[in-house]
Amino acid sequence: MPDTLTLLIEPLPADAPATDLDRTFREVDASAPALRVGELSTQRGDGIFETIGVVDGHPQEARPHLERLRNSARICELPEPNLPQWEAAILRAVASLPATGEFALKLVLSRGVEHGPAPTAWLHLAPAADFTAVRERGIRVVTLDRGYDRGTAERAPWLLLGAKTLSYAVNMAALREARRRGADDTIFVTSDGYVMEGPTSSVILRHGEVWSTPAPSGAILHGTTQLSLFEHLEASGRRTEYRDIPVDELRSADAAWLVSSVRLAAGITELDGRPMPYDAEETRELNAYLLGPRD
Repeated sequence: MPDTLTLLIEPLPADAPATDLDRTFREVDASAPALRVGELSTQRGDGIFETIGVVDGHPQEARPHLERLRNSARICELPEPNLPQWEAAILRAVASLPATGEFALKLVLSRGVEHGPAPTAWLHLAPAADFTAVRERGIRVVTLDRGYDRGTAERAPWLLLGAKTLSYAVNMAALREARRRGADDTIFVTSDGYVMEGPTSSVILRHGEVWSTPAPSGAILHGTTQLSLFEHLEASGRRTEYRDIPVDELRSADAAWLVSSVRLAAGITELDGRPMPYDAEETRELNAYLLGPRD
């Protein structure tokens, strides 16, 4: 069976009937030309996306990812996606996969081509990178100033800080800076000293028996993996909370993780060049849960 697949999608209006959806997908060779030169996603990063982890043929948290795609579309004033159409595209894609293995499924909705047609959309499915070592041994992290304070998103909603957009140049630059500093990843902090998120991940801390993550706001993308983990922790009787977290509390945590859809839970072993407590047993338990089927 093939382990990569690309579908071009003809986006339907959000209220279109969910009938004969298969006709709105077209499979293309991922190495062949598929986008026009005037495509605004490539020219301006003007679009949104989601990446869904697929484990042993099961797309993890597909519906929460689609709901976040819809929320990003609203923030960016893009046409609202037809969720049944995207669900059908996901099911068609994963049906082509082997029964075992980890994959990354990327959904993209773009404003389209300048002066039309618009919007454009596609799905790409490929094998995930091997994150076994990262999950088992953890990561070194640095904090980087994101350049704005906690109230920026409310004062300037046009910055689209709560949307998962294709404009990832800053995020990738932050990862390069982390590597220049001898680290694997970074955590963004506000200019007034509060924890935000990683360039491609959410932050979770544990102090004693209390698990916390930065309070949802217009400046932080609410992570689907973090939400799922908190549901799991609460179901097992552990206490979770959303709150503003000063950077000093990140440094004093009993354990901390960056969590995301494909890498899953990576324990932080070093922060800004200083060792962090690393809970290997807890990390194994978190990843065992995340590798199970989740809807």
